[in-house]
Amino acid sequence: MNYKIVADSSSNILSLDQANFTSVPLHILVGEHEFVDDEQIDLVSMQNALSSHKGKSSTSCPSPGDWEAAFEDAETVFCVTITSELSGSNASANTAKQLYEEQHPDRKVYIFDSLSAGPEMVLIIEKIHELILSGCDEEQVYLKTCEYMQHTHLYFSLASVANMAKNGRVSPILAKGIGLLGIKVVGKASDAGTLQPLDKCRGDKRAIRCLVDHMKELGYQDGKIIIAHNQNPEGAKALKELIIKEFGDFHGYIHETRGLCSYYAEPQSMMLGFEA
Repeated sequence: MNYKIVADSSSNILSLDQANFTSVPLHILVGEHEFVDDEQIDLVSMQNALSSHKGKSSTSCPSPGDWEAAFEDAETVFCVTITSELSGSNASANTAKQLYEEQHPDRKVYIFDSLSAGPEMVLIIEKIHELILSGCDEEQVYLKTCEYMQHTHLYFSLASVANMAKNGRVSPILAKGIGLLGIKVVGKASDAGTLQPLDKCRGDKRAIRCLVDHMKELGYQDGKIIIAHNQNPEGAKALKELIIKEFGDFHGYIHETRGLCSYYAEPQSMMLGFEA
């Protein structure tokens, strides 16, 4: 199969071992500053700009042309996007798919709306690659990945929702209260692809306990886990250790958030993707 896996940069990964993979950057707009979420992004400068900027901030998705350029000349493209409830990235990718297939009738683009972001997207991307390596044809890869997505989840612990307030997603009064009280908002990516708050926890320790309790509620046993964090390696390590204590092992890894996820999951936040 002459294939390519393409995802927007909300997945937090730039490459995938032994795979033909491309990350298509989203953009973070802070006043007059524009940060492109690619390998060259200066995350420290972005965080500083966000912290000092008092006005509105926002994000913008890849254009259809950006997606088409990423498809290159692959005969089969598997494309994974951030939830369509938070971004126009999925709609843009679908426009690119239509144009690409019209120009190349012998080629096919499969698009997955992750209804999520970050670590759950990586689980989906890695499953696509696993199915390709196992010898599945393109239709089998698509159908089996859709089935797999019914068993993956994203939970998060947010240390702040200031940026969500700045782009109009939450009340500024709520954001200020959370910041002053040291509250962590624990929530999940809902089945509809929205960010659904579940708990308000004081401090990392309580938030980590809540995350693991939610894993138990979903019947987690020994599936793959990916933890992404924004400047919180201690919290990520503590979450990993509690998972080992409660479930006996940790099948996965920890990495840092990149631009888009660092915008929503602000410093000291964590994102948890897992199979259940």
